[in-house]
Amino acid sequence: MGRDGSFGAGNRPNVSLGHVGHVLWAWDLARSLLEEPLPRRWAHTQGVAEQAESLKDVLDADADLVVASAWLHDIGYAPNLAETGFHPLDGARYLRSVEQADEHLCSLVAHHSGAVVEADERGMFDDLTGEFVLPRVDLLDVLTYCDMTTGPDGSHLSAERRISEILDRYGPDDLVHRAITRLKPDLLGTVRSVEARIGDGG
Repeated sequence: MGRDGSFGAGNRPNVSLGHVGHVLWAWDLARSLLEEPLPRRWAHTQGVAEQAESLKDVLDADADLVVASAWLHDIGYAPNLAETGFHPLDGARYLRSVEQADEHLCSLVAHHSGAVVEADERGMFDDLTGEFVLPRVDLLDVLTYCDMTTGPDGSHLSAERRISEILDRYGPDDLVHRAITRLKPDLLGTVRSVEARIGDGG
């Protein structure tokens, strides 16, 4: 899907040997869950992973964890995983209970892109925070940056355009619209913070 073709459907991501196992497992799992039933969601996922992969130098030893979480952040949308309708929680629960994934990976998926605010809107704050601890903020920020600068088709765009796209997609009465409206200042602040880290080389 990426501009260089490295994330095209059916193609393995171009990863370094240092984190090849974890990332390829995540890619394979996400592809198996999303590619056929939700091709547009799969396109978005590939774009998010491409963003994360481009930040390996910033992430250093944590690169494999964040890239893997980028591949897996939206698996909770998969029809056979969706139980509560709240995709961060459904995806994280699946990773924990079925895949027995690393707790840090599960927490990144559970909390990505300000999930606690949407959980509050859904009356599921205690479920989310009681089951999954908040991950390291610096890693969560990078995952959120990658998600908030990638459109539904996998293209890269500004955070402002991404937020506007989400708000347009969900009506004002939708809880996602309310959550994103509440989150907008924090999401934009997170993106600016990561951009500064990128500019400083980490």
